[in-house]
Amino acid sequence: MQRIPQPAWKFTKFFFLTALLAAVCAHDANADKKTVCSITVNSPNEKEAFRRSLPPDRFQFVELVEHGRANWLESACRQGIRCDVLVISGHYDGGNEFFSDQLEAREFLPVAEMERVSCSDSCPGLFSQLKEVYLFGCNTLNPEAIKSATAEIVRSLVRSGHSRADAERVSRALSAQHGESSRDRMRLIFKDVPVIYGFSSVAPLGPMAGSILSRHFQSAGTGEVGGGRASGRLLGQFAGHSLAVSSGVTDSDPRTAYRRDVCQFADDRLPSAQKVDFIHRLLRREMAEVRMFLDRIEAYSASLGATERQTPEVAHALERIARDEAARARYLDFARDADQPAVRARMIELAHRFGWLSAEERRAELMRMIGDQIARDAVSSAEVDLVCTLNKDRELGRERHRLQLSPAQAGKVSNVGVLACLDSAEARARLLLALTSPNDEEVQIAQVYLRHQPIADVEELRVVTSGIARMNGSSAKVRALDTLAAQNLSDPESLEELARLFPLAESIGIQTAIAGVLIRSDYKVLARPELVQTLQQHRLRSSNGADLIDVLIRRLQAH
Repeated sequence: MQRIPQPAWKFTKFFFLTALLAAVCAHDANADKKTVCSITVNSPNEKEAFRRSLPPDRFQFVELVEHGRANWLESACRQGIRCDVLVISGHYDGGNEFFSDQLEAREFLPVAEMERVSCSDSCPGLFSQLKEVYLFGCNTLNPEAIKSATAEIVRSLVRSGHSRADAERVSRALSAQHGESSRDRMRLIFKDVPVIYGFSSVAPLGPMAGSILSRHFQSAGTGEVGGGRASGRLLGQFAGHSLAVSSGVTDSDPRTAYRRDVCQFADDRLPSAQKVDFIHRLLRREMAEVRMFLDRIEAYSASLGATERQTPEVAHALERIARDEAARARYLDFARDADQPAVRARMIELAHRFGWLSAEERRAELMRMIGDQIARDAVSSAEVDLVCTLNKDRELGRERHRLQLSPAQAGKVSNVGVLACLDSAEARARLLLALTSPNDEEVQIAQVYLRHQPIADVEELRVVTSGIARMNGSSAKVRALDTLAAQNLSDPESLEELARLFPLAESIGIQTAIAGVLIRSDYKVLARPELVQTLQQHRLRSSNGADLIDVLIRRLQAH
């Protein structure tokens, strides 16, 4: 073996130690850097303000969104990224997700996915060492409760043995605990995070927010970023823009117990059978509390596929719920007393999934609900919409015989709308006539119904079009025309009648509504040069400049 000469060996040893020391120093330098993670689903302005202002020797940046990849947050978890600061930029819908206003954008951030990451610990590190979170979206720290304990909850508590005063006290406590304001939800997600910035109402748009951030960093420096202390100077810079600050729940927080319940739904480490058993335990609590968890119970129940339901553990857990007669009775009593028909319908559907109602019993419960609304004289366009939705598979229509209406009830257009949704041909004919009524509420009922069961018969269409043409100018006529526009007309006779109506229209609103029908129709069947001339000669000018009539004229001229 050839020996290295002594001077060369010393030089090699020196070079190796120098390289090792440099590597260690580089590692230590990176280890000392704070990691600023960003989730940019809309405006990059806020993130870029941080990037331009924070010194690169103290901060490193990681964008968690990977464009074109649906599971980008899960990908960040697998990479072992640990964030000290998190900047989320996106429009916020007040409860469900951050999203972009760009039509071509595909990335969004569901709040449920944030809860999964927070609760399941399947992502160790991503949120665990956060010191600060910046939520650049409207209402991200809005303190107003999204849900509240309603009157049926007080009634349920009284039925279960509470005094009226005690029931009202418990109801207020449930609203405080389960209200899930945006602020509360963010506090649950970012547990133990000392500083969470967000907006209690409208947030500034990205360019303005980025500009304010840059101005703040120029005047106050960057020493406060990542320190885990709220900055009064930052709040001052956003004065007038509803910037607020909060902190994540801690183990001593009164909402910690509620967070544990929420995490029973979100924790992806828990097997499905264990989650079903947790729901069963919930169903044994006060029904008032079950009502506050309804959204989460519904969502989880709907997520259980047929294959998963048939696995022995899950099937046995579901069977235990189905056989719990005491919980079933209390649940159905509460559902039948619900103030809102939509909530009652949801609870009936959930009872069916739990095996508490057969398919026939489910239909009977829904018809009982519809009958109760008619008896209370409480049917509006919202209830008509609900009944049409419930009968989308045409199964409920077979139960129409269960409704026995008095002559006075049968004369109300809202009740006629319900019967039409339940496939009554007679009610449909009456509702089409209601579309030409001078009463705006009656027209609205017909409009809602026709969204579900549009006009397909040409003779029906011609009768309706003629009736609308004869209506006096009013908001009801505009609504009727808007309803007709949604039918995407192709019948030449109906379109020609509307074209003849245009010069006679008394208002710009009616002319615009006619243009809305024509622009969504097969207007190629019309004599286009003559129609363009009619539109140009007889149009009433809008105070807002160019309008839908101008768009229609350009399209007709282009063909």
